Amino acid sequence: MDDLRDRCSRILLLASLLLMSACTQAAFTAANLPTHLVEMAVEHDQAYGPDPSQKLDIYVPANSKDKQLDIIVFFYGGRWTYGAKEDYRFVAATFVKEGFVVVIPDYRKYPQVRFPVFVEDGAKALAWISDHIVEWYGNPARIHVVGHSAGAHIGALLAADPHYLADEGKDRSLTIHDFSGLAGPYAFTPDEPDLEDIFGPPQNYPNMQVTTFIDGTQPPMLLLYGKKDTALKLANLERLEQRIKQRSGCVRSRIYPNADHTDLIGALSWWNRQRVPVVEDITKFFGACRAAGVE
Repeated sequence: MDDLRDRCSRILLLASLLLMSACTQAAFTAANLPTHLVEMAVEHDQAYGPDPSQKLDIYVPANSKDKQLDIIVFFYGGRWTYGAKEDYRFVAATFVKEGFVVVIPDYRKYPQVRFPVFVEDGAKALAWISDHIVEWYGNPARIHVVGHSAGAHIGALLAADPHYLADEGKDRSLTIHDFSGLAGPYAFTPDEPDLEDIFGPPQNYPNMQVTTFIDGTQPPMLLLYGKKDTALKLANLERLEQRIKQRSGCVRSRIYPNADHTDLIGALSWWNRQRVPVVEDITKFFGACRAAGVE
């Protein structure tokens, strides 16, 4: 009876939190509360570089001893300006339940830094993960990169432009098994003052557009988008998909008709109000191109 009362109290608390704005910290609190019931080991604040922002959290399924599990590295969004790894514990819990080791890195952000520093941080995190994840039962040959919004931009650039990982002494093709992007700004031109400051001057814009680097050698890419997204244009997905197909690369895409920008990240939590099958689509995609004989 006490257990039932405790669970009911949790549900009531979650319901009251979800009445608040999706942009508030309360929404993250609501998404993360049930994750404390998930059986997993957590390593907080593992440093992958000397800067205070260069830390990552590692989530490992229970009873993982003597196994080598696939790894998901999740880059969160936030307009390259805000966000924190601990807010996305719910993403880790969702994929841990699917049997993955999950790593969520922090990275430096604007205005502390400008492009390409946050992408360089992503490469440094991936290099560290590749070198050390076996200590947490992860298989470094099976690193799946997943990102949402600005995080999808970071992940896609790491998959598309091999120089970032090369600068860390890593081969992109051996480090990233595949990439899944949720509502990523892959091919936009900055047109607002903060974005112009983050990515400028204008002659630098091609270097921040993922489409610039597509030559057909990239890891397989899955591109997901919500048709009701008012924060990001569908053209980002269309241009990247078209360029990959032109270069005979492997790409899949899916557009969810009733989802918006936040629904895609919400679909990685227990509160999937639109029942968007993002988790199923991502996990089904892993290895799909290779299974089909497309490299």
